[in-house]
This record gives sequence, structure tokens and C-alpha cells, in this order.
Amino acid sequence: MTLELHYYPSTAAMIPHIVLEELGVPYRRVLVDRMQNRHKEPAYLRLNPNGLLPVLVDGDLVLYETAAVVLHLADTHPQAKLAPALGTPQRAEFYKWLMWMTNTLQATLITYFYPERWVDEGNAAGVAQVKAHAQAKVIGLLQHLEEQVARNGGPWLLGADYSVLDAYAFTLCRWTRNFSHGKARELPQLGPYLQRVLARPAVQRVMVNEELSAPYF
Repeated sequence: MTLELHYYPSTAAMIPHIVLEELGVPYRRVLVDRMQNRHKEPAYLRLNPNGLLPVLVDGDLVLYETAAVVLHLADTHPQAKLAPALGTPQRAEFYKWLMWMTNTLQATLITYFYPERWVDEGNAAGVAQVKAHAQAKVIGLLQHLEEQVARNGGPWLLGADYSVLDAYAFTLCRWTRNFSHGKARELPQLGPYLQRVLARPAVQRVMVNEELSAPYF
């Protein structure tokens, strides 16, 4: 059964997209046009009632939540070694960073991009304030990634072994590319790290598949 990734370019769906390319397994991309609100239509809501991307269909399994999707892909393709072995301290560290990516950094980035969700309609000053505070928070969180790369000495987030965390970190750092200040690429450890991720053939294929152009992060 061919895996099916429901995606839109440059969203969180890029994370499993990169992982699928790293795995080299057969899969099919299904474009869900967010600009036309296709992710809010009944057919898509039957896959993900939250109306969010991505969704992975694996036979009878329909999976959403990005962290769950990439964890499933890593666990069902252990030969690719995109996650540390179960029951090891390295796996615990992996879980920590995976949850941090989705619950802390990604959640704060969503607040930055959609500040109007947190204030009353028409409250332009409130929108600006929420956005500014979220950006400041993200800039602080990027320091955690900066320190992790420095502490492990790279080349990857967990040290010597590339994992799904690197696809996650790359995608979220990419979302800062148009920040007024505090872009991930400007940090001395993160900048070269992101360039190393971008240089991977799987990531290059994703940039082509999603028809993206520089700046990539």
C-alpha cells in the first residue's frame, strides 16, 4: 500500500515530506490548496477534523499531528535509523526534543503568524502586541537549538546521527526567514547547521517538489 501525504507547500507538512524522501519509499503527494480553503472542506475534514495539515494515509490508518506522523514513519522504517533505538537514553532525548518542537517552538510560531486568534476582532494594537511578544519568544527559543548544536558538536541536532528532528528543526527555522530580526540563519551554530540540512539530497528534492525558492531558511 502506497503512503499518501496530504500537504501544502512550506507548511508543517514539509516535515514528513522530507522524512518520506529520506526513506526513499513509494508515496503519493496530495495537494490540499489552503489558499482555496480545501483543508476546511468536508472531504478533508473527514481525514482531519481539525482542518490542519498534514495528514498521512497508510493503508487503513489515517494519521494527523505532525509529530505523530514522523514518529510513525521512523518506527515503521527502523532500517533508516531516523530515530534512536527504543528504550535508550538517546531515545528519551529524542522524545524530549520532538515534543519541544511541536508543543513549544511550533506553537509559538503559530501564535506569531496568527496573532488575531488571541484578541478581539478589530483589535489591531492587540494583534501587533501578540505578534511582537511571540517573535521575541521564538528568538529566545532558537537559542535552545543553537546551544544544542553547539553542545553536541553537530553535525545534527542529536549529534552524529541524522533524525526526523533535523527535518523538524529545519522546517520551523525556515519559518523565521522573513522575521524583521532574529532569523534562525543569523545564529552562528544554526546557520551552518541549516545549510547542512538543506544540502541533503532528500531536502533538495522537497524544495523542488514544493516549488520553493531562496531564501530556503
